[in-house]
Amino acid sequence: MIESVIKALKSRHFIVTYANTSAEAKAAVLDIIGGDSVGFGGSKTVNDLKIYDELLSRGNKLYWHWKAPKEEKAAIQLLARDADCYICSSNAILYDGRLINIDGTGNRVAAMCFGPEKVIVVAGINKLCPDYDSAIKRIKRDACPGNARRLGLSTPCALTNVCGDCKTAARMCNVTSILEYPTRIHKEFHVVLVNENLGL
Repeated sequence: MIESVIKALKSRHFIVTYANTSAEAKAAVLDIIGGDSVGFGGSKTVNDLKIYDELLSRGNKLYWHWKAPKEEKAAIQLLARDADCYICSSNAILYDGRLINIDGTGNRVAAMCFGPEKVIVVAGINKLCPDYDSAIKRIKRDACPGNARRLGLSTPCALTNVCGDCKTAARMCNVTSILEYPTRIHKEFHVVLVNENLGL
């Protein structure tokens, strides 16, 4: 199945790296980035791999709103969109090679579609889904409640672990994107697929 997904991603012009472990994935990502400036989307996967720490220690210019004071977060999100490279994860990767994402603010999906010329998506095999409906179900069951709790939001899903299609100001599910192919802005769109369960 993984081989089939990799073939599907490549057929859609994504550059695919397959890693057996998180350590292999981290090494591959660091190699792809090189000396580029890097913008980060909110990602538990990327955070857990400690890619930011490694890049910081080697001197790359970095923009991540998770690491910024509250009053600077919006400005950092814009700078991240204009970096040489953008790194994030995806909420789901379909067996046919499409990337599905749901955002609350939209900074991540915006940067993935119309931002840096180089994008890197790091995703564990837990993100693989057969079709769109199963992907949305997985995101709203696993990703949104967990992220809402991580961010301290009082959404119904954070409290009950079940999507209530809420209308609250704290709603997580404001933008849903389907990335079928890299856009014309991209020179390189990498998908690093890891043979581990990573992130939410």
